[in-house]
Amino acid sequence: MSVGNLKTYGNKGNNFPFQLKVLQGITSVISSLTGVTTGASRVTNILRPTSTGTIAAGTYSVSISNVGTGNGLVKAVTLKPGEVVNFDAGAINNTLDAIDYDATGTEFLIVYIS
Repeated sequence: MSVGNLKTYGNKGNNFPFQLKVLQGITSVISSLTGVTTGASRVTNILRPTSTGTIAAGTYSVSISNVGTGNGLVKAVTLKPGEVVNFDAGAINNTLDAIDYDATGTEFLIVYIS
């Protein structure tokens, strides 16, 4: 990055302003391509249901644990006592579909990030 290091103009040999602008430009390009801005925060949620429900589409990750004594259902699949299922959207800005659960007769502990 010697362009900003010329002694004929500017800060006389200091290329910090040039390097800073290049890094800010690269950050801007990455943000526009991925849709993620720096400092983006996510909201964490915790539920302890004993009935049916749905985790809305658009979450980034979900963990469901059956902490009760009976069987439950997650996406129409049996979740036995002590079992845990985790869903993760994977990459930046990917999201999950809606997740239906039925904790009737047992108790779930659900943690998700939206």
